[in-house]
Amino acid sequence: MAKDNLDFMVCCANGAGSSLMMKMTMQKVLDKLGIKPGKVHHCSLSEGKSAAPQYDVVFCAQNFTDMFKDAAKKGTKVIGLRNIMSQQEMEDKLKENQII
Repeated sequence: MAKDNLDFMVCCANGAGSSLMMKMTMQKVLDKLGIKPGKVHHCSLSEGKSAAPQYDVVFCAQNFTDMFKDAAKKGTKVIGLRNIMSQQEMEDKLKENQII
């Protein structure tokens, strides 16, 4: 997977507070790694479930990854996080999933 121009989506239950903070954390990680994303979008789980196939990578809390099985079947990398605010965990998961 090419590291630049990937589209990222981060999801939380309501799509307001937590996902916005996840988006800001994601931007910091991408900036640190020198990755220029196509876009980084934050939203609720309900929006994310239907929109996920349009993205290359989806981050959400670990207990919500099952909601994105259809997107994963279509090639979207779905990554669950234990700590959605952890820059180190996001970076590690990007490496583990061979995105960077």
